[in-house]
Amino acid sequence: MPVGLGFDIHRLVENRPLLLGGVKIPHSRGLLGHSDGDVALHAVIDALLGAAGLGDIGDRFPDGDATLKGIDSAKMVAAVLADLKRWTVVNVDVTLVAEEPKLGPRKGAIAKRISELLGGVPVNLKAKTAEGLGPLGHGEAIACLAVAELAPRKGTRRARS
Repeated sequence: MPVGLGFDIHRLVENRPLLLGGVKIPHSRGLLGHSDGDVALHAVIDALLGAAGLGDIGDRFPDGDATLKGIDSAKMVAAVLADLKRWTVVNVDVTLVAEEPKLGPRKGAIAKRISELLGGVPVNLKAKTAEGLGPLGHGEAIACLAVAELAPRKGTRRARS
C-alpha cells in the first residue's frame, strides 16, 4: 500500500489568522502564505499526492497562480481527494512543530477537522516544540510533517494514480 510523506513550514506574521488543520486558533499572529498558510493541511496534501505518485502541492497549486491567492486550504484538500480516483485514504499521521501557541489543548479539534475533510478517515495528531532551537524554537514559524497511507479503491487495480 502506498505511503506518502508531506512537509510544510510557514513564517508567523502579524495581521493574519492562524489556521491549523482547518481550525482557527486564537493567536496574535498567523501563517504567511500564498493561500491561507495552513501548514497542517498543506503537509497532508503533500503526503496524499506523494502516496498517489501525483507530484507535490507546488505542482498542483502553484504559488504563481493568482486565482489561488488566499484560497482556503480545505478547498485544496477537496480538489486533491477528487484527483485520487483510484485510491482510498486509509489513515493519516500528522506532527505539528510550534513553540507557540501551545497546541496540546487543540490537538483533538485539529485531528477531528482533518478527519472530516478526508471523509472520516483516522487521523493521529501530535504537537511538538523545537526546544527553543532555530526559527521554529524562537516562535518565528510553524512546521508540519504528515504521512498518508492509501489503498486501491474497490474495483480498481493497484496501479499508481
